[in-house]
Amino acid sequence: MSKAIDIGQLEKSRIELQSQLDEAKTSQDRNRLGQFATPTALASDILAYARGLLPSRGQVRFFDPAIGTGSFYSALLREFPRGRIKEAKGFEIDPHYGKPALELWKKTNLQIDIADFTEQHFEPRFNLLICNPPYVRHHHMTTEQKARLQQLSMESSGARFSGLAGLYCHFVGLSHQWLAPDAISGWLIPSEFMDVNYGQALKKYLLDRVTLLRIHRFDPNDVQFADALVSSAVVWFRNSPPPRGHVVQFTYGGNLQEPARERDIPVTASALEKKWTRFLAAGVRAVSDVPTISDFFTIKRGLATGNNKYFILEEEDIAERDLPMECFKPILPSPRYLKVDEIRADDDGYPVIGKRLFLLDPDMAEEEIEKSYPSLWRYLEEGQAQGLHERYLCRHRSRWYAQEKRPPAPIVCTYLGRGDTKNGRPFRFILNESRATVANVYLTMYPTPLMERALNANPKLIRPIWKALNRISAERLLGEGRVYGGGLHKLEPKELANVPVPEIAEISPEPLFRQREMNLQTVTD
Repeated sequence: MSKAIDIGQLEKSRIELQSQLDEAKTSQDRNRLGQFATPTALASDILAYARGLLPSRGQVRFFDPAIGTGSFYSALLREFPRGRIKEAKGFEIDPHYGKPALELWKKTNLQIDIADFTEQHFEPRFNLLICNPPYVRHHHMTTEQKARLQQLSMESSGARFSGLAGLYCHFVGLSHQWLAPDAISGWLIPSEFMDVNYGQALKKYLLDRVTLLRIHRFDPNDVQFADALVSSAVVWFRNSPPPRGHVVQFTYGGNLQEPARERDIPVTASALEKKWTRFLAAGVRAVSDVPTISDFFTIKRGLATGNNKYFILEEEDIAERDLPMECFKPILPSPRYLKVDEIRADDDGYPVIGKRLFLLDPDMAEEEIEKSYPSLWRYLEEGQAQGLHERYLCRHRSRWYAQEKRPPAPIVCTYLGRGDTKNGRPFRFILNESRATVANVYLTMYPTPLMERALNANPKLIRPIWKALNRISAERLLGEGRVYGGGLHKLEPKELANVPVPEIAEISPEPLFRQREMNLQTVTD
């Protein structure tokens, strides 16, 4: 490599090139291919950390299977003495980025192959792999692509990825056979794998096949990619079996050099915990001896109407159209329009709130509606004229206008929230004393048989239970859910069900709590 190369100037040229190439593509095209470039500062931080993981002397054989314009290679040149860089190789599937990168780095020792990395024969000689793999979600891949990648990943790494795994999981799996013994790998990937079901195969690989050194999760409010709303993590491992008693370092926030929080977790504890983000949120706990919400409530998502604007109407609209009120049921407005956490009911069971909404749900055949309710028949004809009956949800119903069954739940929970709210409550538990159902912007909480018996014996018990739910710490709730870039948190039904609530077991003198393995209730999506 020539000593005359100005690395600083090359990086400036690369940043300008990256901007020009990105602007020449639509955001939809880049999103579909998962093309999100690594910022210069982050690339430098990652390569500086990698330098500390490698022996202080010895040659570096660098590999990046999704090199783009070469942000990590540029950082490699800035962070490592040039005499140590024996070899550098990368793949780029898109000529739009690959050809300009070839021209940019032509005077260096970087070899860029413009080809699909997943179709290449492996060369197991590289001792430093750094990669920001394409963030392509599974629904952008065909069934044939998934089957091919699943087979190749299993052959390479032993990881059995599900059909829901993103392309980045397969990049990790396929890269295994490119690594020399004791090679260091650093992966900048979405942190969602730490919590979701499809991430279990990746976590098993990290715990069983290699030595997982560290996972640094960035603060979700500190989005690393300006053009991708995703919460990121850097995963570090060594290509060697984990030693006995190995401990993994989990860090959070700040940067790699100065994290805001850190904790060492034994591999044995990591293997038992399904949600790794909890290690720095709520700590490790035993899962067999602590009561959770699933011991007291069955959690279901609120109903999906198929078209809220058409199926949910205000009282004034119903009256103006002369529609039969007996064909409607009350439904709560979305959380942003519901300012109270306790819904009282009038004599008819309707919620006593400022803006009352009603869900169209006639339980009768079209012939009967046409005969008995001409105004409603005309309204249904309007819906058909708009093509609503051909929409996915509607056409898969026995009657396109009939709603799924979601009876009123005594408690409902918001399932989207932020951890930095003024009141410190990312999610709200709402006591519902009315006959109102809810749409899928809420999670419904129906008492289990055990809880139902307790409530039948003492109906007033629901109020202290509701208050106990609202006293659950934000940390505990956020520890069970998942997080997206920008700090948006989400709770799925199973995740809410897993929230520990030992306080509820102490509210009633009845033995409400039974261990999970004895709990027969089912949590459904």
